[in-house]
Amino acid sequence: MAQSTILITGGTGQVGLELLRQPWPAAVTVLAPDRAELDLTSGDSIAAWFADRQIDGIINAAAYTAVDLAEDNAGPAFLANAQGPAWLADIARERDIPLLHVSTDYVFDGALDRPYREDDPVAPLGVYGASKLAGELAVRAGTPRHVVLRTAWVISAWRSNFLKTMLRLAGERPELRVVADQHGCPTGARDIAGALRTLALAHLADTSAPCGTYHFVNAGSTTWHGLAEAVIAAHRSHGGPAVPVVPISSGDFPTRARRPANSRLDTARLQRDFGIAPRSWQEIVPEIVGEVLADQQARTTT
Repeated sequence: MAQSTILITGGTGQVGLELLRQPWPAAVTVLAPDRAELDLTSGDSIAAWFADRQIDGIINAAAYTAVDLAEDNAGPAFLANAQGPAWLADIARERDIPLLHVSTDYVFDGALDRPYREDDPVAPLGVYGASKLAGELAVRAGTPRHVVLRTAWVISAWRSNFLKTMLRLAGERPELRVVADQHGCPTGARDIAGALRTLALAHLADTSAPCGTYHFVNAGSTTWHGLAEAVIAAHRSHGGPAVPVVPISSGDFPTRARRPANSRLDTARLQRDFGIAPRSWQEIVPEIVGEVLADQQARTTT
């Protein structure tokens, strides 16, 4: 492989941090500038950063992800999730380089009773989903060499996410009350990063590699309640408390933004075109719980 440089945006987020930990080939250099150096909400900042750099591919893992806050902050959400990707797509088209863009299950309304396929109708329920859909459209329209990778229910040992919240609350509350009527596929940020690495290397090696929209989630599905039970079970194997997990309905836990009742995604197209076969979500949960606890232990002993 020829020497190549990949830009990773969102390098401080869950997926971005795992992208930086991936075993990239020696011929590949990854750059992950912080916002002070590269501000995706500023066209001038993007143009200035790219001006004197040779970049061979872009992985856009940056996003405005505060789903509830987005309902009252549509401007910032669309700027980050739609306009920023549009500017990146312009750069990618001008330089004829691949752009990999991370998107979300929230582009769907969750009304189907099966896992969503890439060509199913989109119908976001709120501002966050609408802004991410606008970003998808901008990427598709902006450059032919693109991959839009939708994912869902992202968990990892880093930043804030549902798994880490459950571990924290297990130490604070006598029981956990968790929504049991929303279905999805818990997905490890590390596994998403691994899929993005495979996609990026394929596009660097072959300019005719498949483009378009793909889904990646870990295999299998559950509810938030089922995921919480798995987290608590994994925690108990490390000596954690046996906290009861009580199922509740979405109506019992109102949120500012509506969530899709069905966030399951079909990954068959990605497996067919790139040979990426996701692990099961049941396999990744104990790994991540162990990593969180190990990090907590390390912090208390230093």
